[in-house]
Amino acid sequence: MGLKYAIALTGGIGSGKSTVASLFSLYGYSVVDTDKIAHQILEENQEAIQNIFSKKILNEYGKIDRKKLGKIIFSDQKARKLLEDLLHPQIREKVLKYAKELETHHKLYFLDIPLFFEVGGRKTYEVNKVLLVYAPLEIQITRVMDRDFLSREEALKRIQAQIDIEHKKLQSDDVIDNTKDLKALQKEVENFLHRLS
Repeated sequence: MGLKYAIALTGGIGSGKSTVASLFSLYGYSVVDTDKIAHQILEENQEAIQNIFSKKILNEYGKIDRKKLGKIIFSDQKARKLLEDLLHPQIREKVLKYAKELETHHKLYFLDIPLFFEVGGRKTYEVNKVLLVYAPLEIQITRVMDRDFLSREEALKRIQAQIDIEHKKLQSDDVIDNTKDLKALQKEVENFLHRLS
Protein backbone atom coordinates (compact mmCIF):
# COMPACT_ATOMS: atom_id res chain seq x y z
CA MET A 1 0.00 0.00 0.00
CA GLY A 2 1.47 3.33 -1.07
CA LEU A 3 1.42 6.16 1.43
CA LYS A 4 0.14 9.05 -0.64
CA TYR A 5 0.63 11.84 1.90
CA ALA A 6 3.74 10.61 3.70
CA ILE A 7 7.13 12.27 3.51
CA ALA A 8 9.97 10.21 4.96
CA LEU A 9 12.22 12.41 7.06
CA THR A 10 15.66 10.92 7.49
CA GLY A 11 19.31 11.84 8.06
CA GLY A 12 22.45 10.55 9.67
CA ILE A 13 23.26 10.46 13.35
CA GLY A 14 24.09 14.03 14.41
CA SER A 15 22.60 15.60 11.28
CA GLY A 16 19.85 17.38 13.26
CA LYS A 17 16.87 15.39 12.04
CA SER A 18 15.09 15.52 15.43
CA THR A 19 15.33 19.32 15.47
CA VAL A 20 13.80 19.44 11.98
CA ALA A 21 11.03 17.05 13.10
CA SER A 22 10.26 19.42 16.02
CA LEU A 23 10.10 22.37 13.64
CA PHE A 24 7.63 20.54 11.40
CA SER A 25 5.48 19.85 14.48
CA LEU A 26 5.62 23.55 15.38
CA TYR A 27 4.41 24.38 11.88
CA GLY A 28 1.39 22.16 12.50
CA TYR A 29 2.39 18.98 10.65
CA SER A 30 1.87 15.53 12.10
CA VAL A 31 5.13 13.69 12.71
CA VAL A 32 5.34 9.97 13.44
CA ASP A 33 8.43 9.54 15.64
CA THR A 34 9.94 6.10 15.06
CA ASP A 35 12.49 6.65 17.84
CA LYS A 36 9.65 6.86 20.37
CA ILE A 37 8.06 3.77 18.84
CA ALA A 38 11.43 1.96 18.96
CA HIS A 39 11.82 2.77 22.71
CA GLN A 40 8.39 1.35 23.38
CA ILE A 41 9.08 -1.81 21.38
CA LEU A 42 12.47 -2.19 23.05
CA GLU A 43 10.69 -2.28 26.43
CA GLU A 44 8.02 -4.67 25.18
CA ASN A 45 10.75 -7.05 23.98
CA GLN A 46 12.95 -6.79 27.05
CA GLU A 47 12.83 -10.51 27.78
CA ALA A 48 13.77 -11.53 24.24
CA ILE A 49 16.58 -8.94 24.14
CA GLN A 50 17.87 -10.09 27.53
CA ASN A 51 17.91 -13.66 26.21
CA ILE A 52 20.12 -12.54 23.32
CA PHE A 53 22.48 -10.23 25.21
CA SER A 54 22.28 -11.51 28.82
CA LYS A 55 21.70 -9.46 31.96
CA LYS A 56 24.79 -7.32 31.39
CA ILE A 57 22.62 -4.90 29.37
CA LEU A 58 20.36 -4.10 32.34
CA ASN A 59 20.60 -1.13 34.68
CA GLU A 60 20.25 -1.29 38.47
CA TYR A 61 16.44 -1.25 38.14
CA GLY A 62 16.42 -4.32 35.91
CA LYS A 63 15.52 -2.30 32.79
CA ILE A 64 17.44 -2.21 29.53
CA ASP A 65 20.29 0.27 29.72
CA ARG A 66 20.34 1.74 26.20
CA LYS A 67 23.92 2.98 26.61
CA LYS A 68 25.18 -0.50 27.50
CA LEU A 69 23.19 -2.03 24.67
CA GLY A 70 24.48 0.66 22.30
CA LYS A 71 28.10 -0.10 23.19
CA ILE A 72 27.54 -3.77 22.26
CA ILE A 73 25.63 -3.29 19.02
CA PHE A 74 27.87 -0.53 17.68
CA SER A 75 30.98 -2.67 18.07
CA ASP A 76 29.47 -5.96 16.86
CA GLN A 77 27.69 -6.13 13.53
CA LYS A 78 26.19 -9.59 14.22
CA ALA A 79 24.70 -8.38 17.51
CA ARG A 80 23.26 -5.33 15.77
CA LYS A 81 21.70 -7.51 13.07
CA LEU A 82 20.09 -9.77 15.71
CA LEU A 83 18.53 -6.79 17.45
CA GLU A 84 17.37 -5.16 14.20
CA ASP A 85 15.80 -8.40 12.94
CA LEU A 86 13.81 -8.58 16.18
CA LEU A 87 12.73 -4.94 16.39
CA HIS A 88 12.41 -3.53 12.86
CA PRO A 89 9.41 -5.58 11.67
CA GLN A 90 7.51 -4.56 14.83
CA ILE A 91 8.51 -0.91 14.42
CA ARG A 92 7.39 -0.95 10.78
CA GLU A 93 4.03 -2.47 11.73
CA LYS A 94 3.37 0.31 14.27
CA VAL A 95 4.58 3.11 11.98
CA LEU A 96 2.29 1.88 9.19
CA LYS A 97 -0.64 1.70 11.61
CA TYR A 98 -0.18 5.41 12.48
CA ALA A 99 0.45 6.26 8.82
CA LYS A 100 -2.78 4.60 7.71
CA GLU A 101 -4.70 6.69 10.25
CA LEU A 102 -3.01 9.88 9.02
CA GLU A 103 -3.70 9.02 5.37
CA THR A 104 -7.43 9.40 6.10
CA HIS A 105 -6.91 13.15 6.76
CA HIS A 106 -5.62 13.72 3.18
CA LYS A 107 -2.91 16.05 4.48
CA LEU A 108 0.87 15.82 4.20
CA TYR A 109 2.63 14.37 7.25
CA PHE A 110 6.12 13.17 8.15
CA LEU A 111 7.49 9.77 9.07
CA ASP A 112 10.61 10.49 11.10
CA ILE A 113 12.70 7.39 10.25
CA PRO A 114 16.42 7.69 11.11
CA LEU A 115 17.27 4.37 9.44
CA PHE A 116 15.00 4.81 6.41
CA PHE A 117 17.60 3.66 3.86
CA GLU A 118 19.13 1.05 6.18
CA VAL A 119 15.79 -0.79 6.55
CA GLY A 120 15.06 -0.90 2.83
CA GLY A 121 13.96 2.63 1.93
CA ARG A 122 10.93 2.83 -0.34
CA LYS A 123 10.63 -0.96 -0.47
CA THR A 124 9.84 -0.96 3.24
CA TYR A 125 7.94 2.32 3.43
CA GLU A 126 6.13 3.26 0.22
CA VAL A 127 6.34 7.01 0.69
CA ASN A 128 5.74 9.76 -1.79
CA LYS A 129 8.87 11.75 -0.99
CA VAL A 130 12.15 11.34 0.90
CA LEU A 131 13.59 14.37 2.71
CA LEU A 132 17.13 14.22 4.06
CA VAL A 133 18.54 16.43 6.80
CA TYR A 134 22.15 16.86 5.78
CA ALA A 135 25.36 17.60 7.66
CA PRO A 136 28.79 16.45 6.41
CA LEU A 137 30.81 13.83 8.29
CA GLU A 138 33.04 16.17 10.31
CA ILE A 139 30.03 18.10 11.63
CA GLN A 140 28.28 14.80 12.45
CA ILE A 141 31.31 13.60 14.43
CA THR A 142 31.55 16.83 16.45
CA ARG A 143 27.83 16.87 17.24
CA VAL A 144 27.70 13.20 18.29
CA MET A 145 30.79 13.63 20.51
CA ASP A 146 29.28 16.71 22.18
CA ARG A 147 25.77 15.32 22.54
CA ASP A 148 26.58 11.80 23.76
CA PHE A 149 29.93 12.49 25.49
CA LEU A 150 31.70 10.03 23.23
CA SER A 151 35.27 9.84 22.01
CA ARG A 152 35.91 10.58 18.32
CA GLU A 153 36.41 6.86 17.71
CA GLU A 154 33.09 5.92 19.39
CA ALA A 155 31.23 8.65 17.50
CA LEU A 156 32.72 7.47 14.21
CA LYS A 157 31.71 3.87 14.98
CA ARG A 158 28.09 4.94 15.38
CA ILE A 159 28.12 7.04 12.23
CA GLN A 160 29.74 4.25 10.23
CA ALA A 161 27.06 1.82 11.39
CA GLN A 162 24.75 3.78 9.07
CA ILE A 163 24.83 4.26 5.31
CA ASP A 164 27.11 7.14 4.34
CA ILE A 165 25.20 10.45 4.38
CA GLU A 166 26.58 11.44 0.95
CA HIS A 167 25.05 8.26 -0.46
CA LYS A 168 21.73 9.00 1.29
CA LYS A 169 21.81 12.49 -0.23
CA LEU A 170 21.91 11.04 -3.74
CA GLN A 171 18.87 8.87 -3.04
CA SER A 172 16.72 11.62 -1.49
CA ASP A 173 14.16 13.76 -3.29
CA ASP A 174 14.96 16.87 -1.29
CA VAL A 175 17.62 18.01 1.17
CA ILE A 176 17.59 20.33 4.17
CA ASP A 177 21.07 21.66 4.87
CA ASN A 178 21.97 21.76 8.55
CA THR A 179 25.54 22.99 8.54
CA LYS A 180 24.93 26.36 10.21
CA ASP A 181 22.94 27.56 13.22
CA LEU A 182 19.31 27.06 14.28
CA LYS A 183 18.15 30.25 12.55
CA ALA A 184 19.59 29.06 9.24
CA LEU A 185 18.01 25.64 9.79
CA GLN A 186 14.61 27.22 10.40
CA LYS A 187 14.97 29.14 7.12
CA GLU A 188 15.83 25.85 5.34
CA VAL A 189 12.69 24.24 6.78
CA GLU A 190 10.55 27.21 5.74
CA ASN A 191 12.01 27.09 2.22
CA PHE A 192 11.23 23.39 1.98
CA LEU A 193 7.62 23.94 3.10
CA HIS A 194 7.34 26.73 0.56
CA ARG A 195 8.53 24.33 -2.17
CA LEU A 196 5.83 21.89 -1.08
CA SER A 197 2.97 24.35 -1.45
